Amino acid sequence: MTDQESSHLKKLKQLPATAICGNDITSSCLYVSALCILYAGQYAFISLLIVGIVLFFFRKIYGEAVGALPLNGGAYNILLNTTSKGNASLAACLTILSYMATAVISASEAMNYLYSVFPYFPVIVATMVLLTIFLLLTISGIKESATVSLIIFLIHIGVLAILIGWGIIFIISHGLDLAKINFHAPANKSISNALFFGFSTAMLGITGFETSANFIEEQEQGVFPKTLRNMWYLVITINPLIAIIAVCIMPLSDVQGHESAFLSYMGNVTGGKALATIVSCDAVLVLSGAVLTAFIGVNGLMKRMTLDRIFPQVLLKENSKGSMPRISFVFYALCLSILFITAGELAPLAGVYTISFLLVMVFFGFGNLLLKIKRANLPRPEKAAPSMVLLGILGILIALYGNVKLHPEYLVVFLQYFFPAILIIYIFLKRKSVIHYLIVYVNSIFDSIQKISVFSRLHLTYALRRLNRQPFVYFTKGDNISVLNKVIQYVLDNEITQKLKIVTVFQKEQKMNREFERDLEALKRTYPDLTIEYLQIPGVFGPEIIDHLSKEWHIPKNFMFIGSPSDRFPHRLSDLGGVRLII
Repeated sequence: MTDQESSHLKKLKQLPATAICGNDITSSCLYVSALCILYAGQYAFISLLIVGIVLFFFRKIYGEAVGALPLNGGAYNILLNTTSKGNASLAACLTILSYMATAVISASEAMNYLYSVFPYFPVIVATMVLLTIFLLLTISGIKESATVSLIIFLIHIGVLAILIGWGIIFIISHGLDLAKINFHAPANKSISNALFFGFSTAMLGITGFETSANFIEEQEQGVFPKTLRNMWYLVITINPLIAIIAVCIMPLSDVQGHESAFLSYMGNVTGGKALATIVSCDAVLVLSGAVLTAFIGVNGLMKRMTLDRIFPQVLLKENSKGSMPRISFVFYALCLSILFITAGELAPLAGVYTISFLLVMVFFGFGNLLLKIKRANLPRPEKAAPSMVLLGILGILIALYGNVKLHPEYLVVFLQYFFPAILIIYIFLKRKSVIHYLIVYVNSIFDSIQKISVFSRLHLTYALRRLNRQPFVYFTKGDNISVLNKVIQYVLDNEITQKLKIVTVFQKEQKMNREFERDLEALKRTYPDLTIEYLQIPGVFGPEIIDHLSKEWHIPKNFMFIGSPSDRFPHRLSDLGGVRLII
C-alpha cells in the first residue's frame, strides 16, 4: 500500500467529522438556553432562531472560503492566503486562546457535573486527569479520537432526544397553563433589549462551528460542507426547542439559580431524579468531548503555523500514529497553566472564551471578503453573496458588543491573556530581527569578556544564517515586473530568507520572452540582499512537478507560492500540498 493510499484511508467520513465539532457545538445547550432565558425571558427562542440565521450566513461564508482554500488553519489559513502573515497570526492567536479556554472550561464543568452526582473527589485534580486523558487520546491519532468523539456524540444526541421527548409528554399531560402565564408576563426589559441581550448571549451557543475548518485536511473530499450543514441543523433545532419547552414547564423565575445545570433541572422537572442523573452523566461525556474537540482543532492549526515557520520546527516530529505529540504537549501545558492561574475559577476564562471566539468569526468573515477581492478567479464549490457576508459580520459584531456591555470585565481579562500571547507569536514571527538585535546586544555587553562575546556571537550568527538559508519558491507564468516586485516584497516582509527561486514550468512549445528576463535582472539589482535565482523547468505545472521539486530541493511545499489560479486551472488547491497564494 502506498503512502498516498494509506493517507486516504485515514480521512474522516461525514459522521465522525461532524461528531468532533458537534460535541462542542451541542454541549452549548447545557447552558446557553438558560442564559438566553435569563436575558430574553419568554422570547428566548426568538433570539436563538436569530442565531440560527446568522449561523446560516456563516455556513455559506465558511463553505466558500474553506472550499477555495481547503487547508488546515481556519481563519489563519484564509488570511495567510489573502493578506500578510502578521494578520493571519493575529487570527491564529485568537483561535488558540479560544481553544485553551474551551478545553479548560469544558473539562472543569464536566468534573463539576460529575461531582454533583458523585461528590467524592477534588474537582481541580479530576480536571487535570481529564485533560491528561485527552492529551493521550489525541497523541494516539485522529481516527481513535474520532471514534471516541462519535460515541460521545451519539449518546449525547440520544439523551437530548429523550429529554425533549419527556418535555413534550410533560406539556401534553399538564397542559399549557404555565406557558400562558410566562408568555403574558411583562418582560424585564423592552422586547428589543430582551432580544438583543438574549441574542448576544445565545451566540456563545455556536462555539465549535469554526473547528471543522481547522482539520479539513483530515476529512474526505466533500465532507466539510456536510459538517457545516449538520451543525447548523443541530443549532437551529435543539436550542430553540429546549427554550420553548422550558418556558412551558416551569416559571421563568425558576431558571435563575439553575443555569449551570439547567438541563439536569429540566430532567428533574419532567422525568424525576433518574432522568436528571442521566442528563448529568451525559453532560460529563459531552463536555469531555468538547475538550477533545479543542485538542484536535488546535493540533490542526498549530501544525499549519509550524509548517509556516511561525513556531519552532521541532514541534513537527510525528509518532507512528501520524500525530504530533509535541504540539499536543504544548497545548496541554498551556491549559494546565491557565487552570492553576485561575485556581479553577471559570469566570475569568469566560471573558477569554467569549471575546476570542467571536473575534475569530469576525476575522473569518473579513477573510471571505478579501478572498472575493484578491482571489476572485480562484475556483470554489459555493459562493456567499457579499450582502450575506456583511450581515454575518454585523451579527457577530452586535453579539460582541452585547457581551462586552453585559460584562465589561470580560474585556479586561481577555486583554490580560491576549497581549502576552500575541507578543510571543510576534517574537517568533520577527525572530530574524530579534536575533540581529541580540547579536548587537551581545557585542555591546560582552566586549570586555572576549570569550563569551565570541561564543554568543557565533551561536546567534549561526542561528540567523540557518534561518536565512531556507529558500522559497515562486512559480510564475511570465508575470510583469510589478507583480514580481509584489512577490519579492511579500517574501521580505513575511518570511525569513535571503534566497528566492523564481520558477517557470514550460511545455516544449513555449518560450519566455526577453522582456521578462530583463525585468528579472532589474529586480536582482533592486534587491541586492536577496539572492534571486531564475529557473526554467520543462513539464506541465501541477501536483507532480511540485512534489518532485519539493523533494529534489528539500523545500517544504508551504514555502512555495503561486498567483491566484483561474477557474480553468485543472487542479484543486488542496492537491498542491499546501502551496500558498500570495498574488
